[in-house]
Amino acid sequence: MTTTDWLTDIALVLVVFRQLREGRLDLKTFLIPLAIVAFVAQSYLTSIPTAGNDLVLVGALVAAGAVLGVAGGIYTRIRVSGEHLLIKAGFVSAALWVLGMGARMGFQVWVDHGGASTVARFSATHDITTADAWVAAFVLMAVTEVVTRVATIFIRSRMVAARRRQVAAPETYAAVRTLDRTV
Repeated sequence: MTTTDWLTDIALVLVVFRQLREGRLDLKTFLIPLAIVAFVAQSYLTSIPTAGNDLVLVGALVAAGAVLGVAGGIYTRIRVSGEHLLIKAGFVSAALWVLGMGARMGFQVWVDHGGASTVARFSATHDITTADAWVAAFVLMAVTEVVTRVATIFIRSRMVAARRRQVAAPETYAAVRTLDRTV
């Protein structure tokens, strides 16, 4: 692993640790992780191999990234405080994030330190044609995990904000419901 590999992997892990302490949900909450994975994708994703079972590998890891991302977003607490939304990653959210990011780092370290022959045998047995398939699968897993986690948090934050507005002005919503029935 290069220094850049370590720094980007560590930066992605630190993103969620930053959220272990409750803080304001703002644009940085969304932009920082998206910028990091955009950099990773631009740096490492040169192609998506489609021969053999390469797409099966990519699809399996993308699906794993989606599950980890959505679950991480669901297990992130979002609450209202005054005029602001606050966010805090819970234990489950942090554990899922570290599991996903750590698995990729661990795989890369393992391959670099003796696991390459095992991966080559597995690839040959399962018709995975190139090392680029593994790179694409893990990069797309990371991108998917980040995008789905951020999207889940965004959707949940809009739901919390809408509930807050509804509680703040129930008479307005009652009038709208009455109008809906007359149509």
